[in-house]
Amino acid sequence: MDSLQQYLLNKGYSKIKLHLTKTNHFEIKATINGKKGLFILDTGASSSCVGFEAIDTFKLKAEDSIIKAAGAGAINMDTKMSKKNKVKIGKWSNNKVVLVLFNLTHVNTALINHNSKPVDGIIGADILKKGKAVIDYEKKYLYLKL
Repeated sequence: MDSLQQYLLNKGYSKIKLHLTKTNHFEIKATINGKKGLFILDTGASSSCVGFEAIDTFKLKAEDSIIKAAGAGAINMDTKMSKKNKVKIGKWSNNKVVLVLFNLTHVNTALINHNSKPVDGIIGADILKKGKAVIDYEKKYLYLKL
């Protein structure tokens, strides 16, 4: 029987290395609108997010949003939206990704307090669903369908 890796590669998936942090989160490198960044992979986050401070870095067109964000110990946070972004993770890419923009300070403060690097944002279930994601937790790889 083929290994999971061989099976998925044969089915047209791309393999992306995950890095486990000291806080037990998986970090992943991704490119948004041509700029590289560091992100937490969060299967429990419904939407992929970027911090307000990265709007210029990733050339995001921010629009006001009535949605309030909650998670990671914070609730009722103001957000903005950015539509039609090109997100690239490994060889996988999508040109129509909607990103939620919000204040990531509480997330990065927690990471820094645990000797981890601050992140630019969160890759959530929206992107994972678009990419038909498979996560190999043991070998620390994310697979996305090309």
